[in-house]
Amino acid sequence: MLIGVPKEIKVHEYRVGMTPGSAREAVARGHQVLVETGAGRGIGCEDADYLEAGAKIAGSAKEIYGTAELIVKVKEPQHAECGMLRQGQMLFTYLHLAPDPQQTELLQRSGCSALAYETVTDRDGGLPLLAPMSEVAGRMSIQMGAAYLQKPSGGRGILLGGVPGVAPGRVAILGAGIAGSHAARMAAGLGAQVTILDRSVPKLRKLDDIHRGRVRTVYATAESIEEAVTEADLVVGAVLIPGAAPPKLVRRTHFAKMHRGAVIVDISIDQGGCFETSHPTTHQEPTFEVDGIIHYCVTNMPGAVPRTSTYALNNATLPFVLALADKGLKKACLEDPHLLAGLNVHAGKMTCEAVAKALGIEYTPAGRLLA
Repeated sequence: MLIGVPKEIKVHEYRVGMTPGSAREAVARGHQVLVETGAGRGIGCEDADYLEAGAKIAGSAKEIYGTAELIVKVKEPQHAECGMLRQGQMLFTYLHLAPDPQQTELLQRSGCSALAYETVTDRDGGLPLLAPMSEVAGRMSIQMGAAYLQKPSGGRGILLGGVPGVAPGRVAILGAGIAGSHAARMAAGLGAQVTILDRSVPKLRKLDDIHRGRVRTVYATAESIEEAVTEADLVVGAVLIPGAAPPKLVRRTHFAKMHRGAVIVDISIDQGGCFETSHPTTHQEPTFEVDGIIHYCVTNMPGAVPRTSTYALNNATLPFVLALADKGLKKACLEDPHLLAGLNVHAGKMTCEAVAKALGIEYTPAGRLLA
């Protein structure tokens, strides 16, 4: 199979769909890999590295989309890229369609089969292709929050870890999943006072066992969320409902009780965000202010550390890429229900139930279409 790896064109997105090592694995199994020139430069990999791995170099994205049977990317296709997708072609990338009806319509219109990293499952009910970027984003949320709490960045002038004789900053984390638990680990490591809220008692119990009192675990209710948020210097939104838009847990009315110059980091922004006032931002213009509260809502946070992110992502995606290339869409998906869960759009139909509900459009089971 001919696998195409285009260069990402989203603002300040430096990751790439396949590393030279991943390309080498595909070539060793008899597949062709076509990489757009310069696609790996953001992670320190030049065209020569891909050539050495057995891949070929394409001069343009148009060549990639015009010839490849399987497109492997990182971020959702931009409108120009959607226009190059064609019927029968497979697209394997992050899609995050729930807050994006326009992209959904373009993908349906293209006739391609679009598989979303974020809805592929595993036998334990987890999301193995979302997990690596959740880990990165969770850890980054504290780094970025700490930076924007500095006075020159518009923040309160708080050092999260404090110093002897001065209390540390307070961090509230909404969601105890992978992103939230990694955020808690980073914040606690800096010496901040950390509160993490969730409605899963088993998750809270696990974090309590791990941190042994260094992180305060609280069952999430409207009252406990308001209390934690209004006391915090940094609030991290790490709520995830697979494939669907998260609930708006923090309202603008909460801001009146918050500290001026407090920072909120919305990791959930890819799916629409869990703060009422959130809207997507980029690494070029990462923040905005509402009622004295700094919002950091970058939709591709891990893109700021592309080398770490790309290698972590490839560790998880490569087996699925090889399965699609070895077997083709139908056989690969029908033999693996976890990969089948990743199929969001096929033959012009919406095949992810959570996205269909979020967008209010018709849902067609993927298995029925493929069979």
